[in-house]
Amino acid sequence: MEKRNKIIYWIATLWLALGMLSTGIVQLIKMKEEVDKMAHLGYPIYFLTLLGGWKILGVIAVLIPKFPILKEWAYAGFFFAMTGAAFSHIASRNPITEILPSLLLLTLTIVSWYFRTNDRKITTINQ
Repeated sequence: MEKRNKIIYWIATLWLALGMLSTGIVQLIKMKEEVDKMAHLGYPIYFLTLLGGWKILGVIAVLIPKFPILKEWAYAGFFFAMTGAAFSHIASRNPITEILPSLLLLTLTIVSWYFRTNDRKITTINQ
């Protein structure tokens, strides 16, 4: 069971990292498609820089060993960013094809977080 969980964790985490890194880069370089999408959703263009930067830092936090509190923040950021993206597309009445990428990354975030190994979890609680 432990080996299966590690395999699930690493598959989900690597796909999550690839998805967040690639979208983060696209947002940082402000590709025309991303700029148009942001404008359509009603967000300012500078939001791309903020999202892209945080996504790349989140990928680093999730992949490096140790720092479990930092990882929790990264997972929370991914969760909020992807639920926000999905909701924004739904509120803008975009087709399901526009909503699915954020839902896929949201699912990978949850699976990666759930199956993370003990050395990547916060194991002690200060009382």
